[in-house]
Amino acid sequence: MQMKYLLSLAVLVSLSINAKAISTYMENPKPVGEARLEVMFWDIYDAKLIAENGKFDPDKPFALSLTYLRDFKGKNIASRSIDEMRKQGMRDEMKLAKWYEKMEQVFPNVNEGENLTGVVDDKGYSHFYFNEQKVGSIEDQEFSKWFFNIWLSERTSEPEIRQKLLGSLD
Repeated sequence: MQMKYLLSLAVLVSLSINAKAISTYMENPKPVGEARLEVMFWDIYDAKLIAENGKFDPDKPFALSLTYLRDFKGKNIASRSIDEMRKQGMRDEMKLAKWYEKMEQVFPNVNEGENLTGVVDDKGYSHFYFNEQKVGSIEDQEFSKWFFNIWLSERTSEPEIRQKLLGSLD
């Protein structure tokens, strides 16, 4: 019981620190929507979309926060991201290879209860935070579009997650 309490406390602390990081990119950040990704009977992560005043606009700063409910290696998160970009229609294998390399450098291994937050700034660049630490940035607008479209595009492989994140499905 005490371990569950400590884990919950760690998650709350990481979210409040990420909230501070998010507020450096946008004024009045508020949740737009949230969802849990479940695959079969496994809980994978809880996702939260955050935007200025709680109104998502893909051309303005926003953040997507994932609190993992299982352990994952950073390279597997990067690989899965590339697979999802391909499913969305990205066909430039040179760019995908470059993006995979960058994500592999940025994404840490995550354990259950840990948080990875991606923030898109006003230039369209992506900044990533792991718990309380900034772990890297990818200054490529096209990357940001394809990466966050994994969750937010109409072509997502998880349309119910998209609807919940965008606040259109409770």
